[in-house]
Amino acid sequence: MAAEGPEAPASPTRGGTEGSEGGLGTEVEAAVSPDQDVIPKPASNGAPKPEETTPVQGCNGVNMEASTPAPKPEVAKEEAPQPPAPEVVMHVALNPPMEEVSITYPLEFERYWRAAQENPLDFTAWTELLQYVEQENHIYAARKAFDSFFLRYPYCYGYWKKYADMERRFDFIKETEEVFQRGLQSIPLSMDLWIHYISFLQSSLDMNLPDSVQKISGTYESAIAAAGVDFRSDKLWEMYVEWEREQGNLKAITAIYDRVLTMPTQMYSHHWEKFKEHVTSHRPQDILSTEELLWLQSKMVSDTVAKTTEAEAEEAPPGEDMPLKAEAMQETGAGDGSQILGHMDQDKIRELVISIRQQIHSQNEAEVSKRWNFEEGIKRPYFHVKPLERAQLRNWRDYLDFEIASGSHERTIVLFERCVIACALYEEFWIKYTRYLENHSIAGTRSVFQRACCYHLPRKPNIHLLWAAFEERQGEVEEARRILKSFEDCVPGLAMVRLRRVSLERRQGNMEGAEALLMEAIRDNEGMPVSSFYSVKLARQVLKVQKNLIKARKILLEALEKDPDNAKLYANLLEMEFSADVRQNEGNTMSSFDRALTSGLPLETKIIFSQRRVEFLEDFGSSINSLLTSYDEHQKLLNQQMMRKRLLENGSSDEADEKRMRLEDTAAGGNLAVAPTTGITPLMAADVSNSGTGAYNYNTWYQNYSGYGYQNTWNYNQYYQQS
Repeated sequence: MAAEGPEAPASPTRGGTEGSEGGLGTEVEAAVSPDQDVIPKPASNGAPKPEETTPVQGCNGVNMEASTPAPKPEVAKEEAPQPPAPEVVMHVALNPPMEEVSITYPLEFERYWRAAQENPLDFTAWTELLQYVEQENHIYAARKAFDSFFLRYPYCYGYWKKYADMERRFDFIKETEEVFQRGLQSIPLSMDLWIHYISFLQSSLDMNLPDSVQKISGTYESAIAAAGVDFRSDKLWEMYVEWEREQGNLKAITAIYDRVLTMPTQMYSHHWEKFKEHVTSHRPQDILSTEELLWLQSKMVSDTVAKTTEAEAEEAPPGEDMPLKAEAMQETGAGDGSQILGHMDQDKIRELVISIRQQIHSQNEAEVSKRWNFEEGIKRPYFHVKPLERAQLRNWRDYLDFEIASGSHERTIVLFERCVIACALYEEFWIKYTRYLENHSIAGTRSVFQRACCYHLPRKPNIHLLWAAFEERQGEVEEARRILKSFEDCVPGLAMVRLRRVSLERRQGNMEGAEALLMEAIRDNEGMPVSSFYSVKLARQVLKVQKNLIKARKILLEALEKDPDNAKLYANLLEMEFSADVRQNEGNTMSSFDRALTSGLPLETKIIFSQRRVEFLEDFGSSINSLLTSYDEHQKLLNQQMMRKRLLENGSSDEADEKRMRLEDTAAGGNLAVAPTTGITPLMAADVSNSGTGAYNYNTWYQNYSGYGYQNTWNYNQYYQQS
């Protein structure tokens, strides 16, 4: 069975965050905010540097280390120089499974592994694999399975927790922290994962060391910077407050409350009540900074002076000294909080502190009320492969539109990040995200495209086409070529992708490359209808761009030899001949008509070509004989169609013959004259002398066959006056 995990040797390193002693620092923050100016950067605690990570071969052949976004502009859209660190750390730490040497896996592992690898999009196969390795408690099998799983589903925070817990059960502390850091870089908005990570640090670090306290405080700051704006981040804020309370840092608690009171969160009123309790249960000098105390004293003194006369202000009561002004106290060194409050009423200070923040709380309450209904509509904020209900998708659209209209870039970015977690498999939200970011950060937009295309939507063509167009617009033509070619290799046979590759080469002036791509598509799809489709595209490009009618005609004629019953080929050949000089190209045009009319096309299609031939000869023909001959042939086709319709209306041919014989017998017995035009179309049977349109009754013909979409755009009656 499974190898005993606890006896396993020390874990081999797998790159990523090896040797990291500190918290996630700015990398996690940047993973939430593609724009550098959105969230203030906490102090780094030794997070891994980008150049220390192992390159990851992602989807579309992207080397995730090499494709780290370039420095991006400021929000004000001024191209300012930036440090080379990546703005958006996506899944750089998602390393591929480690290479094992002579490792024995559990008996059934290969079966579960093969099922997941053969169909990577089968989420159930992956969950069964992960459940199996957990049951077997085999650390190497677990690493192989989890690492491969997260390359495809990095937003499953629950499995990150399970992976970290499994490493910890084997007492691999450093590897456990690496897993946490990789998970938080992948899904930095996960409150549960942050809380789980902080709990791990508190239980594994030696709290007697000052570095441990600093590391946990830095991790809290990283968590707040990455996820503190989230509407449901209340538990994280509360834990941060409790941590600082345990450290006895009351002033830091006040600073935390000052930040959370400006955040529209679900438990905003709870934070307000806790803040008031914090103020009323401690002395002001213990919870407020010296600067704020000085400012409060100055404010109280100025309010008192305004209520007294000048004379009263200059005379102090017997036995009491005049209150010192802020400037005087600073000059005399009275900057100590206890000395200041010796002349002040602490209750009034508390009331003033609360009243100042009351206005902030009221503004925050208004912001919460604007978002409350949207938040209530989010029933599944986490990732899952199951589809979302239409109501939830509509709620996300409306919520994003509201946040964008509100004008807060920071909150909009966080909401988009929340959205693409719950809606990671919905292409429209990734596209909406990139379109929003294009106006703020080129590097951020590129990173979102990479996340969408390389991890969550590797087989969706539209997002890949937009990514390639984005890179082409930025002047990265080679990158655009690579994206399109890699996607076509991954999902072959899509005409839209091949045509985008062709158009890219054409825009770059590489006509030989564009033609080669179309010729390759024709060869690869020989024997299928799509081959004729590419032949039409190639012929049109040769004609319109290269101005080579002879070569274009040859391409279509070769296609007709392989696909002689394709009406679109005949139509495009005819259209191509029409584009030339009709006086010099009448013979080729008539040959195209004859080729279509003698082919095996359906009768209805032949009638359309025959009609166009009559129109062409009437408008541009040089011989009346050709016109009359074409007209007669057209009438024969119409007669055939009419007879076919009658047979379908009257039943089988036997029934039609019996009915015709009965009619003839009745006519002969009753001495009735049988119309000589029986079975002939009314168009040809009409008496010329009685016809109001003369010999060529075009109007009648158009009326009878207008169902084919050929309207009588020319009023032929004006040329044939009624008698």
